[in-house]
Amino acid sequence: MRLQETAQGVVLDVYVKPNSKEFRLELDEGELVVLCREAPVKGKVNKELLKKFSRLFGRKVELVSGFTSRQKKFLISDIEVDEVNRILASASNTR
Repeated sequence: MRLQETAQGVVLDVYVKPNSKEFRLELDEGELVVLCREAPVKGKVNKELLKKFSRLFGRKVELVSGFTSRQKKFLISDIEVDEVNRILASASNTR
């Protein structure tokens, strides 16, 4: 999983799989894979991810790249890499 600490917070790289039965986070060979319920239409997946990540981290989250791609980068504000790792480890399934 690729995390980059910046002055604003942490940039998190994710791979998205839309149209899943449930929202779920998986660590697959070091990559964070996010299964989303929404279809990739009119930004629905992006909205779902922003809502879920904001709730999960308890911080402001913004999409910084990958607006129309399955590979996305999110900026999680005012947080450190160690805390992101801890939260993701407790919230994800590992393969």
